[in-house]
Amino acid sequence: MEIEKILSLCDHTLLNQAASWDEIKAVCADGIRFHTASVCIPASYVRQAKEYVGDKLKICTVIGFLNGYSTTAVKCFETEDAVKNGADEIDMVINIGWLKDKKYDLLLNEIKSVKKSCGGKLLKVIIETCLLTDEEKVEMCEIVSASGADYIKTSTGFSKGGATREDVALFKANAAPHLKIKAAGGIASLEDAEDFINLGADRLGTSRIVKIAKAQMEE
Repeated sequence: MEIEKILSLCDHTLLNQAASWDEIKAVCADGIRFHTASVCIPASYVRQAKEYVGDKLKICTVIGFLNGYSTTAVKCFETEDAVKNGADEIDMVINIGWLKDKKYDLLLNEIKSVKKSCGGKLLKVIIETCLLTDEEKVEMCEIVSASGADYIKTSTGFSKGGATREDVALFKANAAPHLKIKAAGGIASLEDAEDFINLGADRLGTSRIVKIAKAQMEE
């Protein structure tokens, strides 16, 4: 698979707590240069980043990040604020405690509420697979499929594990055909990226593929 194809599916990501504007600006410049699907950045930089990139690049940000236990009202406010500031895509973290408590209706209603707050923008739902049983992952495939969200996403990249091939295959087997898949966390090589895409991932959350592309250009 051509690296250009892989890059076109990447949400080029910088969510480090200490990220400065100069670093965010550099990530945006790389996203434009390498034609990534988007850049995924902290909400506080969305307006500045959107002004910098204009229509050259999609801006994605995260909601309820990273633990997911904000109230639904807070997540909706965060989403509306991000969209107002120029976000094109929203990645939200579910309330994992609700899943453990089998509060499936609350989970579904929260995702629906956040989707409404997106105002037509893309919504990706992070379920943090490394903290879940396979049964819980399948349950979330069903809930996210019914929610109106656009993607189900494996991981924040900040917990004890990231995307696995097994989880992407599980998503593909259990999510509705209309629901897209984002693999994120620990995607370290072109081989990883290609494997996830072949297993059914429509997006990849990673910063490393752009770094690989840069290194290839310098050879």
